Amino acid sequence: MTAFLHRLAVIGLVLTGLLGPAGCSSLPVLTPEMALNKHAPVRLEGARGPLSPQQSKAILTRLENGGKPTGIFEQHLALEQSIMGSGLVVGNKATLLMDGPSTYDAMFAAIAQAKDNIDMDTYIIEDDDMGRRFSDALIAKQKAGVQVNFMYDSVGSIGTPREFFQRLKDAGINVLEYNPVNPLALRKGWDINQRNHRKLLVVDGRVAFVGGINISSVYSSGSSFSRKTKKPPTPGKSEEPWRDTHIRIEGPVAADFQTLFLNDWKQQKGDPLAARNYYPAIAPAGDDIVRAIGSAPDQPYSLIYVTLLSAINSAQSQVYLTNAYFVPDPQMLTALKDAVARGVDVRLLLPGKSDSALVYYTSRSFYEELLEAGVKIYERQQALLHAKTAVIDGVWSTIGSTNLDWRSFTLNQEIDAVVLGSAFGTQMQNMFNQDLKVSDEMTLEKWHKRPIGSRLKEFGARLWARLL
Repeated sequence: MTAFLHRLAVIGLVLTGLLGPAGCSSLPVLTPEMALNKHAPVRLEGARGPLSPQQSKAILTRLENGGKPTGIFEQHLALEQSIMGSGLVVGNKATLLMDGPSTYDAMFAAIAQAKDNIDMDTYIIEDDDMGRRFSDALIAKQKAGVQVNFMYDSVGSIGTPREFFQRLKDAGINVLEYNPVNPLALRKGWDINQRNHRKLLVVDGRVAFVGGINISSVYSSGSSFSRKTKKPPTPGKSEEPWRDTHIRIEGPVAADFQTLFLNDWKQQKGDPLAARNYYPAIAPAGDDIVRAIGSAPDQPYSLIYVTLLSAINSAQSQVYLTNAYFVPDPQMLTALKDAVARGVDVRLLLPGKSDSALVYYTSRSFYEELLEAGVKIYERQQALLHAKTAVIDGVWSTIGSTNLDWRSFTLNQEIDAVVLGSAFGTQMQNMFNQDLKVSDEMTLEKWHKRPIGSRLKEFGARLWARLL
């Protein structure tokens, strides 16, 4: 089932008046009070707790962009620290994963090496070849004595038969359906409009995977530049190759991702989990500074929204955003336009094709305003773009499940990783540039020549913006 049908299912519930409390119904207005401590010295956390000011300063000096005292890197660090939430954790190794094949290979390798526990959370898992591969791998580990805890979203996986999940349960795996559509299966209040859009895998509390990739065979081919061969998809197939991004993180920050999973399990009133070593002692695995961000509708405001908006407002040279579903609110639009006005190179990489025509035309309804302000817009060709990433000033990067739309920021459970440092930022910029090579730039001249049919679709789709 496509993402469009998932969204349509939720919209249908809205229109029929079946929704319970919608949770946070508006986006926060970013104010200085949200960052009262932004001028305080940056303090980092290691595997054994907070680092001293001297240790923190030494790490900042080493990771400063190119060793030059620009202040950009430290400014972004101070920004991260000032926003409430989990801490900035040092000693991690972040590995960029492009598309389904490389991501699935890395996930299967981690699962195969699990010795104590596996926690997995996904929006969509389908009863197809890839879904069955994952279920077989998880069942094998459960039978080998590893405790597997699995959570999936009721709407996201609405097309997956009950028998698929029953097989997992019969093997001893703890399975939890997030906010069941069926009111008879409720464990808490019926918040049907609040969905768990997170994609998370934590193995032994040491390795975490986060990003935009669901469990589905649509990701099996990969996009044009991630395939081992340059051959096009098999003729006659209607499926577009999918372009998506994930991240593997090894190190102390895995504990923060573990906490997000376990807190979700408790919040959903899942059965008590067997006692396991969910929080092992973890030695440093690399030099990356990572922050785990879990956004939820019951928070005062979306943490990833405020974090991203603040980073854009602090940008001094570049803002490169890649997103599958771009339906910005007025504050985000203003931040992007203001960044251009102060000389920042702002580029948006958006889908040239989408699995949701409604979202596609809603996104395009914002193009003229952004193009007139000097924002550069590129549409990804040769694949269906599903990634949700950003790289700012070459030192601030994020990969996760959050789309740039109202639903992600106000109604969904989302999960993202922020990675700080120029080495990983360079990888992100290289990936962005690779995508640009197979993208078409949209200019004002092109935009003004679009057909009348497209203009009408954009106008009609814009009316649905707050529900997407």
